Amino acid sequence: MTNMAGNGVTTGRLRRTIDDLIIAEMFLVQATIESAAAIGDGLSALGRRITTADESGLAPADTIGDALQRLADSATEPYTSRFKYLRELQSGDY
Repeated sequence: MTNMAGNGVTTGRLRRTIDDLIIAEMFLVQATIESAAAIGDGLSALGRRITTADESGLAPADTIGDALQRLADSATEPYTSRFKYLRELQSGDY
């Protein structure tokens, strides 16, 4: 009888692990798609910065640096938000 109960617990853990893995992979795909879109938008914004006149009086390197920082932030955000949500799901705090 004890062995059957142990198998049920092991099966439950395995199922939970597989479910978590599937969710994590789904989040990774979604984050990658959003990140690629953010990178594309950021590169377009960077191209506009390079080809247009600077109205704000900042040095071109400053505006390009700001654009690159925004690009990096928007490219990593989908991963960080989904990882946080996944951790909340695993801990039961959702």
